[in-house]
Amino acid sequence: MHAQPAADATRILAGLLENRTGQQIAPSRYWRIQTALAPLLKQHGIPDLDALVAVLSDPENERLLQESLELMLNNESFFFRDIALFASLRSEALPMLRQRRASRKTLRIWCAGTSTGQEAYSVAMLIDSDRELWADWKIEIIGTDISAAVIAKARSGRYSQFEIQRGLSVDYMLRYFAQDGDDWIIDPRLQQMVQFQQENILKPRTDPGRFDIILCRNVLMYFAPETRAIAYAKLERALEDDGLLMLGAAETVMDQTQLFSGTREMRGLYCKATPGLSGRSALPPPLS
Repeated sequence: MHAQPAADATRILAGLLENRTGQQIAPSRYWRIQTALAPLLKQHGIPDLDALVAVLSDPENERLLQESLELMLNNESFFFRDIALFASLRSEALPMLRQRRASRKTLRIWCAGTSTGQEAYSVAMLIDSDRELWADWKIEIIGTDISAAVIAKARSGRYSQFEIQRGLSVDYMLRYFAQDGDDWIIDPRLQQMVQFQQENILKPRTDPGRFDIILCRNVLMYFAPETRAIAYAKLERALEDDGLLMLGAAETVMDQTQLFSGTREMRGLYCKATPGLSGRSALPPPLS
């Protein structure tokens, strides 16, 4: 008899999260809500989730609602997540776009749902590793996320020993980070390569322009199909006609959208679909 109110509270909180951010929590994972919000309940002296829902129903508590939503978001991230995809980015996608953009020597990259910044900084490391190739180029890397807290951490460029060790080689760790007590701080030169902005992919406040590469990894998998369709449409509009979209290793556009199709030789990278040529790439094969 006493379990129902808590179940209702988790369902309401999950609904608020999806309504505000697009991110879904499956009923089988509602336990995450209690775990994520436990520190907030303790901090504010709120006895349980039922009481929290009651407090959040007051429009005056918008700030507490935002804090609750940020804690419920899945912000899992680490450096060079899915290393094979980053290898393809460096060896195939970037050289191809370098050839295509040779006349203007500019490259714009958007990391959508960047979380705490490891993904955007991983891209910056790839480019810096070949900096002699990009010496006279204007490279713009933008990382966006709906959470103000993770954007603040990304901008700080400060990571724990555990975070540094997840996906980062010893070579890159020593080359691009300096130890500060128990933390590691990214090289200011790399920090200057990336701009971080709080932004909702579903409801952007401004027009960011068009990008040559968009990384939207392990984000869309948490959206409902209709919400995912909205996100794909916004990504398609933001991508240059010959640009590339990079999803997570467990994600695909197959049976998800008709706006993108797989590239012929770059697994995990997608291009705008060619009208009338379903499943075929709009791009030529990458450089050999």
